[in-house]
Amino acid sequence: MKTEFIIERQRKFYDTGKTRSYAFRKKALCRLESSVKKYEKQLIAALHRDLHKSSFEAYMTEIGMLYQEIGYLKKHLKGWMKPERVPAPLAQFPSKCYRIKEPYGVTLIMAPWNYPVLLSLEPMAGAIAAGNCCVLKPSDYAPHTAAVMEKVIKDAFPTYYVATVLGGRKENECLLEQNFDYIFFTGSVEVGKLVMKKASKTLTPVTLELGGKSPCIVESSADISLAAKRIVFGKFLNSGQTCVAPDYILADQKVEKKLIFYLRYWIRKMIGEQPLSNPDYPAMINQKHYQRVMNLIRHEKIAEGGYGDCVSRQIAPTILIHVKEDAPIMQEEIFGPVLPILSYQSLKEAKALIQRRPKPLALYLFTKNDKVEQDIISHLSYGGGCVNDTIVHLASSYMGFGGVGHSGMGSYHGKDSFDTFTHKKSILKKTGSLDIPVRYMPYGQIKERLMRFFLKF
Repeated sequence: MKTEFIIERQRKFYDTGKTRSYAFRKKALCRLESSVKKYEKQLIAALHRDLHKSSFEAYMTEIGMLYQEIGYLKKHLKGWMKPERVPAPLAQFPSKCYRIKEPYGVTLIMAPWNYPVLLSLEPMAGAIAAGNCCVLKPSDYAPHTAAVMEKVIKDAFPTYYVATVLGGRKENECLLEQNFDYIFFTGSVEVGKLVMKKASKTLTPVTLELGGKSPCIVESSADISLAAKRIVFGKFLNSGQTCVAPDYILADQKVEKKLIFYLRYWIRKMIGEQPLSNPDYPAMINQKHYQRVMNLIRHEKIAEGGYGDCVSRQIAPTILIHVKEDAPIMQEEIFGPVLPILSYQSLKEAKALIQRRPKPLALYLFTKNDKVEQDIISHLSYGGGCVNDTIVHLASSYMGFGGVGHSGMGSYHGKDSFDTFTHKKSILKKTGSLDIPVRYMPYGQIKERLMRFFLKF
């Protein structure tokens, strides 16, 4: 079915007003949840084929989190939909003011390949909860998962309400030429710039969930073994193909050697002495990205790993030491299982290095020092993060998730998802029983004094 025809049908359906009721939205979320459960085994199998994800990791990082988000949306949706009363200014007496939550209309969700189920269906659930129609464009880099998701959506919804468009760059370009009411994009910075450029032609609002080089600071007071354990978890999950993975470590010189020891220890403890033989260890998405990451390792000093298998597209968990700030691996987001370590002598030095770079999507700090914690949180700008852990801040429907500056704009998860896909329409309602004449001409000194009095409140 042609893209233009899909959008035209969705716009006609949206204009009927059927998507606006609470009952319709709640039922749609239930249908999505039921369809995902129906195809859960197929989704897990597809994730293994595309990314070599284990069933445990597939459920923990994608399907389970999706169920949690849908449940949260269903639980709170009725309250979020209610009109919001706000105070009316005295200058407009007698009146009442309120805001109505209305959908944008026909929305486009462009999803990435690294978490192809979660990062497709989680924002889509938010769009549905907000009363929109939706076109989903999964990444063609994870074709098996995209094919199953198409089944999930066809089983749950008619295409005039929610539709999937499969394909690659050609289909992406075609979609971006259409006139949507909202675009939600997750992916690279470069493609995000293209999406924003295209959206600007029709003044379409956008949310951009991008990435960047997320730093991890290990301060001298930290529990080094626990820090290393949690860094290994966050970094090598999905073979490092996580937008909020720790991209590089800034380690206090006093604890650098100890940190390296425990990083190596926990890699071997968790993933094994022969990580490429571990059946649960994921692979790079394709040969292009496998080779890109392997090239970044060249000419760097390796403390652990540093090798791969081009047939299975797996790269061993790799630790790089004595890395320079101007090294090639520090110039782009790694998006693979390679972790460079840079050392610092003072926290001021570490902060300055981060501030010289574009604002990251995440920042992680390991410390027991409350003053250090407040210093970092207060003086560095980043999308979100953790103190004494990695990546798990995005696992809560109670907190929004999103970037700032170079790492994106807008936020979602839980109520932030509902708000992202909702326009708040402000209304002031006046009665006809009383019409205070102060604002009307002719003006005079008495009216001006009254006007100045009223506008104080």
